[in-house]
Amino acid sequence: MRFEIQAECPVTGARAGLLHTPHGVVETPAFMPVGTQATVKGVLQRDLVGELDARIILANTYHLFLRPGHELIRALGGLHGFMAWDRAILTDSGGFQVFSLSGLRRISEEGVLFRSHLNGDPYLFTPASTVDVQLALGSDIMMMLDECPPWPVERDAAAEAMRRTVRWARAGYAHYCQRKNETGTEQLLFPIVQGSMFRDLRTECAAALTELDADGYAIGGLSVGEPREVSMEVTEHTVPLLPRNRPRYVMGVGMPEELPQYVARGVDLMDCVLPSRNARNGCLFTSEGRVIIKQARYRDDPAPLDPACSCYTCRTHSRAYLRHLFQAGEMLFSTLATIHNLKHYLDTMRRIRQAILLGTFAELVDGVRSGRLE
Repeated sequence: MRFEIQAECPVTGARAGLLHTPHGVVETPAFMPVGTQATVKGVLQRDLVGELDARIILANTYHLFLRPGHELIRALGGLHGFMAWDRAILTDSGGFQVFSLSGLRRISEEGVLFRSHLNGDPYLFTPASTVDVQLALGSDIMMMLDECPPWPVERDAAAEAMRRTVRWARAGYAHYCQRKNETGTEQLLFPIVQGSMFRDLRTECAAALTELDADGYAIGGLSVGEPREVSMEVTEHTVPLLPRNRPRYVMGVGMPEELPQYVARGVDLMDCVLPSRNARNGCLFTSEGRVIIKQARYRDDPAPLDPACSCYTCRTHSRAYLRHLFQAGEMLFSTLATIHNLKHYLDTMRRIRQAILLGTFAELVDGVRSGRLE
């Protein structure tokens, strides 16, 4: 496991790098398709590899802990064996999902006591237990349990959540180091910088977490309802506080036109449910802007969804056919639409990476217009 920086934009600080994992090299900056329950909804693993060339995907600890259970997954070869995926996987800690349960959970210094959204059974997530669950899942990159406050939030509440996140990170990282010494695991563990939208809290949190000398760092607590410009400002403030030679991961972002803006702030990894969720709901991202496929103007449109896209959907089917599938409620629509939206995101990141390597990234950022790269 190592991270090497191949090129850096002298104007913006954007980086192109290589993240070496036991399941292959991840070229950064990278976008990670979200595979919450050990599947990217509607897409075969075969297509994630062959059609999309996704080098890393994300799975969710909370959902997999509840169903089918981490010990069952461990017995079946970990996530890689269980879902027949031989490329890299990142698992989040499940903290965001637990904290979104609101009335179904209680926070203490020990961890988070919560009730399953499936059947109401009580469970306790602690910094150590979430590490152990992810070790059982066998992901290449694990995330530390953190407390993610909502937005807006009072400063005192944000400070309390941030400092608890730091204490949990210290406890969880100590447990991880002990388990690593015992087992020799090559899995990485990233702590998460919190502090809501308060810059001084972000600074305090980053300073404390960098003392852990972790293999990478995440910026959490964004995409919780705050204005997009605020999310950018928090990222721009926080990234320089993190070690330059470690991967930086901003969680839960963003829209297609935002990807180069986050990269311009020094971000290496991103994930977001938007490409797959919007696809299922009939919102498709193209080089010509968004296509809302249910609109009547596509009823007899013979053109491909995006003439500039080389994905299977655009090579093979017309807008008229896609609209028909959507209107008819056919499952095939979700597959075709998700393949296209993920291709759009992944190709966008590939173009961004290539621009950094060629030294033209600053010009690319200047050419971002209405969700497309010119």
